[in-house]
Amino acid sequence: MILYNGQFVEREEVSIDIEDRGYQFGDGVYEVIRVYQGQCFAMKEHLDRLERSSKEIKLDCPISRMKLEDNINQLIKKDRLTNGIVYLQITRGAAKRTHQFPEHAKSVLTAYTSEMERPLANLQNGINTKLVDDFRWLRCDIKSLNLLGNVLAKQEAQENQCYEAILHRQGTVTEGSSSNVFIVKNGKLYTHPANNFILNGITRQYVLRFAKEEHFEVIENTFSTEELLKADEVFITSTTSEISPVVKIDDQIIGEGRPGIVTAALQKKFEEEINKLVSHVS
Repeated sequence: MILYNGQFVEREEVSIDIEDRGYQFGDGVYEVIRVYQGQCFAMKEHLDRLERSSKEIKLDCPISRMKLEDNINQLIKKDRLTNGIVYLQITRGAAKRTHQFPEHAKSVLTAYTSEMERPLANLQNGINTKLVDDFRWLRCDIKSLNLLGNVLAKQEAQENQCYEAILHRQGTVTEGSSSNVFIVKNGKLYTHPANNFILNGITRQYVLRFAKEEHFEVIENTFSTEELLKADEVFITSTTSEISPVVKIDDQIIGEGRPGIVTAALQKKFEEEINKLVSHVS
């Protein structure tokens, strides 16, 4: 089933106008919400961010927040989704193609579910990554549909047999192509501040909370690619990758080449958070 402006329809019945501004301009925003055992993880935080992104590009959601939450839960039940994601996006709608905002276009919201298992092998063994120049626009804090820069970076990583691209602007590490990046040095966590150069990831926010609970010092400040490669531990965070240790960047082995103890401690906290979510379902 597809959620289309508050209505549930079969996928083959959905029709998107060829002049929809999401299709022509990437004029819209989106979110991806993780589902564990039929339960949405951090729905509030995701919808808060969706509202913020929409506000930043002066875009209205066609349905209320309360109705959207209810619709997402209904969609999960209708599709009998156990483990996976809900993808939702809002575009400015269909109008004659002009760069400026059209006066009478009506925004369009669509959402659907996909099955997705947890990346257990990555969580346990770690991932390989590649350093890639960050040539994206300067409003990466908006979760917009303009993802070509991210796509090209991810493709470069894949062509080099890597799971993720770690982006940098003239030697300053920003984030991954679809993740946030943390390094650990002498027991301290470092991550890029949540400004316009990165998306303030939901899993990133949970990690900051976990680190405080575990009494790890966190420094939200920029760091260089040189500091990245010399880190004791590196990990990425995202809705679909959770907390994935990085064991190799380009040809450089990170730390001892296996997930580190700080990363493991944070993974344990994340696991406890998931268990709290699904415990009342069992």
